[in-house]
Amino acid sequence: MRISYLRIICLCWLSCMCMILPAQNLDSLYRCLDKEIVKFPQYVAQHDKVVADLQERLASVTDDAGRYALNFQLYEKYFPFKNDSAVYYLRQCIELANRMEQPEKADLCASLMALRCSNTGMYDEALNILSEVKDHSGTYYRAYAHVYNELAYYTHLDEIREKYREKADYYEGLMLQTLPPTDDAVMLAREMRLLNNQQLEESMKVNDEWLAMTERGSHRYALVALYRYLEFKAQEDSVQMMYWLAESALSDVRNGVMDQGSMWEIANQLMLQGDVDRSYRYINFTSECASIYGSRQRSWQIAPLLSSIANQYKEANEQATNKLRLMLVAISVLALCLIGTLFYVNSQRKRLSEANHQLSMLNAQLYESNKVKEEYVGRFLRLCSLYIDKMDNFRKRINKMVKNRAYEDLYLVTRGQEFKDKELEELYESFDAAFLHLFPTFVEQFNALLVPEERVTLQKNERMNTILRIFALIRLGVEDSGKIAEFLHYSVNTIYNYRARVKNAALGNREDFERQVREIGIER
Repeated sequence: MRISYLRIICLCWLSCMCMILPAQNLDSLYRCLDKEIVKFPQYVAQHDKVVADLQERLASVTDDAGRYALNFQLYEKYFPFKNDSAVYYLRQCIELANRMEQPEKADLCASLMALRCSNTGMYDEALNILSEVKDHSGTYYRAYAHVYNELAYYTHLDEIREKYREKADYYEGLMLQTLPPTDDAVMLAREMRLLNNQQLEESMKVNDEWLAMTERGSHRYALVALYRYLEFKAQEDSVQMMYWLAESALSDVRNGVMDQGSMWEIANQLMLQGDVDRSYRYINFTSECASIYGSRQRSWQIAPLLSSIANQYKEANEQATNKLRLMLVAISVLALCLIGTLFYVNSQRKRLSEANHQLSMLNAQLYESNKVKEEYVGRFLRLCSLYIDKMDNFRKRINKMVKNRAYEDLYLVTRGQEFKDKELEELYESFDAAFLHLFPTFVEQFNALLVPEERVTLQKNERMNTILRIFALIRLGVEDSGKIAEFLHYSVNTIYNYRARVKNAALGNREDFERQVREIGIER
């Protein structure tokens, strides 16, 4: 009884760990997958070395039986790696089997060749090969079931699909009667039948059984993990399903596999989740592998996802262009405000000159000050012109990339925020310098309107902060919170909150505070 209780406790603990660990390790698993993709050429080189050793042994063997065995081993090494080479070695096996007068071996290799064809979208070729096979083995039935399942999946005609499914079920039934119960094809067929019938508990038990007799990290493990992903997808367990999909992709990468079905699926899922950057890297890797493997079927699957990613980057580019336009509008508004300020100061100077001749010296100083202000207005006008040129050059560059379908270059240009951040920093530095030149005592006079504990304290080498810029714009006549929010890149609610908080800290009447700010720098 104690042993039974102990087993129950251990099983419960393992079940809990299986649920918790994937959620904790999913991000680290993605990072591990990224690192393994970088090392992928090393894994391919290891595979090539094994193949080279087999080819060297093949060159020294003279008897047909030995050559058949080595050719078959080379086929097994190549079928997840390069389809054309796998087919080549199967042809060699068929030729040797016929020469040894062993038709059952020749038919076995022909059935495997049909599987290679249907796996890569060559359905007519697969059916033609199978029509010549005389020994109806379990592999022969498996090949027929596979090609009809593929045809049923890809046809757009309902009545044809039903006929293909009937044939697939017929041959699958014969396969289940013929192949050993632990064969991968049998385990897969059992699991998928239960899964398609929504018998999720029973299908998971089959997958558990399959997983228990599979070495972790092997190419076979990648296949079992992929179907375990489908189990959790059917259960709508997003964490577990992505964990097992990543495990499958990781095993494929470490085995140097070129038929990257799991990697294509993980790229698709990440795209749906909004992780465009990682999805792009994975689908690009899958595309390169598919071109080496030689599967037109995989290329058909990859093409729509690549198109979707390109559209995402196009939208991102349009958003960046819109932000540049808003920035230009904000700069233009600021320039107009500064021009208005210039006219106001000029009118004040003339009125003071007419009122009192004794202020002539002050008027002369104002005249010199106005020349400086005009220079800063010119600076902002030049900045407007510069932004117009930059935006036009950027538009031409993006248009050229889209026209040339240079999606990867387009991705690199639009992926970061460095351009926007640099330009905003330059804009704010120019605004601070120009405004403080116009109103050199603004910070001190602004703080004088606030209670001591709420006064603005600037960091070292900091001219102005967000609060000071908000009220600097108000001093220049920009009182609309929406326009202030556009210029400073904050939400309107944030600007309202800043204004309300500062007015609550006013020394005098809070309703009179902004009027006092607008009068900072006006000589009385």
